[in-house]
Amino acid sequence: MKASLKPVLLAIGLVLVAAVAVLAFVVVGGVSAKPAPGRAEAFVARTIRNMALAWHTDDIPNPVPPSAEVIAQGRAHFADHCASCHANNGSGDVEMGRGLSPRAPDMRLPATQRLSDAQLFYIIEHGIRLTGMPGWSTGTAAGETDSWHLVHFIRHLPQITPEEVEQMDALNPKPPEQIRQEIEAERFLRGEDPAPRAESPRPEAEGHAHE
Repeated sequence: MKASLKPVLLAIGLVLVAAVAVLAFVVVGGVSAKPAPGRAEAFVARTIRNMALAWHTDDIPNPVPPSAEVIAQGRAHFADHCASCHANNGSGDVEMGRGLSPRAPDMRLPATQRLSDAQLFYIIEHGIRLTGMPGWSTGTAAGETDSWHLVHFIRHLPQITPEEVEQMDALNPKPPEQIRQEIEAERFLRGEDPAPRAESPRPEAEGHAHE
């Protein structure tokens, strides 16, 4: 065997061993999203993510100048589109965020804040494969502007105030039952009769022949 082939075969062997180890880890550990990723898994995933981001993004500055209005727009957008997984304060400490694998990150911390504006923009637009982060790109200039606004708001998260979080609470999407209850409360306060509930269809009488 030629000496020049030994490093190549060694590299191939190491790759195969790593692939088998990963396969065994997944098969034995299962595919449940409930267990929190271990430190080694999180480190590998974060390293691969950062390498991919560096490969696919240019270090371009945010084209939208920061301002109080821009942050307010980003805050409203975040409350409506992002808070269900990331929480209004960016902590990820909500039911959906805790149930993801990997968990929704605390975006106030350095792991997120150290990313460049271009990398944050890329994640918002394209998502991250094999995680719960979807890509939100609309393919429009207006959509890209909204994403740059979100980048400014993410930069603001470490300084977010309780008053801002309270404002966002009113902008969070609400389930239909909560909306119905609020409408009923408003009708009651105005002295109106409650709206009639739709009756559920009655089951057919026993013994009725089905066609």
